[in-house]
Amino acid sequence: MAREIRIDTPQGRLFACSWGERGMLPPIVLFHDSLGCVALWRDFPDRLSQASGRQVIAYDRLGFGRSDPHPGLLDRHFVREEAGQVFPALCGQLGIEHFIAFGHSVGGAMAVSCAARFPAQCQGVVTESAQAFVEERTLAGIRHARQTFADEAQFDRLRKYHGDKAQWVLDAWVDTWLAPDFLHWNLDEELSRVHCPLLAIHGEHDEYGSLRHPERIRTLSSGPAVAEIVPACGHVPHREQENVVIDAVGRFLGPLAGQDGKVAAI
Repeated sequence: MAREIRIDTPQGRLFACSWGERGMLPPIVLFHDSLGCVALWRDFPDRLSQASGRQVIAYDRLGFGRSDPHPGLLDRHFVREEAGQVFPALCGQLGIEHFIAFGHSVGGAMAVSCAARFPAQCQGVVTESAQAFVEERTLAGIRHARQTFADEAQFDRLRKYHGDKAQWVLDAWVDTWLAPDFLHWNLDEELSRVHCPLLAIHGEHDEYGSLRHPERIRTLSSGPAVAEIVPACGHVPHREQENVVIDAVGRFLGPLAGQDGKVAAI
């Protein structure tokens, strides 16, 4: 059963959940996608915790899910700002000294940024469907989604998870990624500072990014890195092919168990 947690930050309170017990192995911290939140991970965190023997922590970014509203707009530095401003507050309040960073979609970029910023603390990175740069396929997918959510019934799906913040969530995704000054964003510099093991998971038919993304992540990472392409799978492998993802993460984390140091988890 998940344990609910509240995290204080200078901009507002975050909602978080924890699965699994305190242990000697570093916890896995989950970073959600552009429209995501804790609830949208569904039962994946619990299954991941049971399979890995590690505590799993997921949180709603500010403005998402059950966290407080965001006081402004996202800018082109929002990925780095999550790693530099929000993640340290979470680690400080939960007593996390070492961690495994796992992120889906833009959350994968945040996981990479956290690993780059805290190289001594990050023991491993898992990216799932992460974007490493701005690709036309990604922008086309966002434009299509914008049209889809113009339908009130579809927009109600966002309200179900984000309530009154739903319009902000949608605008934060669409307006940020489609802004001209975001066109040249990429993860190259952060990846060059990732020295821990890295696993890049990507669906074969990901509608928001080609296979150039996991290859770029694997190639530019400065540590040991491997890409795992999930056949017959789109943008959400942990939902579409959950067992495949669980197994891949298990194989990746297995060798790290003997290298992990003692940590203070929750």
